[in-house]
Amino acid sequence: KKLKKLIVAAGLMLSISAFTLTNQTEAATTTHTIQYGETYWKIAKGFGVPVNSLMATNKSVPLYAGRNMLLPNSPYTAAEKDLMARLVHAEAVGEPYAGKVAVATVIINRVRSADFPNTVKGVIYQIAYGHYAFTPVENGRINQPADAASKRAVNEAIALTGKGNGSLYFYNPKTSTSSWITSRPVTVTIGNHRFAR
Repeated sequence: KKLKKLIVAAGLMLSISAFTLTNQTEAATTTHTIQYGETYWKIAKGFGVPVNSLMATNKSVPLYAGRNMLLPNSPYTAAEKDLMARLVHAEAVGEPYAGKVAVATVIINRVRSADFPNTVKGVIYQIAYGHYAFTPVENGRINQPADAASKRAVNEAIALTGKGNGSLYFYNPKTSTSSWITSRPVTVTIGNHRFAR
């Protein structure tokens, strides 16, 4: 009987401890040992977490090699990051790295905008007026694996969340036939893509 009570008491204490820890660290469940030369920016883009969240979680304290820091959970799952990276790869193959980051940023900005679906999958597979929002979804190139640069670009775009110029669209002015898209205010041109709000 004593053993049974001891086991029940230990289980109850573990459950309470786990519940308390879960509530205290809901926004940050992983630690990272800071390496020499790392900055908040390098860590954020390496792990695919918004730099603002990383700094807030760690109260913007100075970083010292060998110390541990908390990593907030990424706002996107591994599957969502992979889907974004596959779209970036399909849309921006042959484009400069900055263009890849900008394409990923458009996806994130759309997820955050009230004018678009509020999930990565919803944004990427959106059909508006009988057309897919992104050509690679229609032609199947979305199903090809992403390259390493596209995966890095997605993590960097996530790190940039809340910064930038709010691009919601991109197009190639040499191939676009839509007069509507060319009427949108241009935010930046990178490579063959023009980005707009």
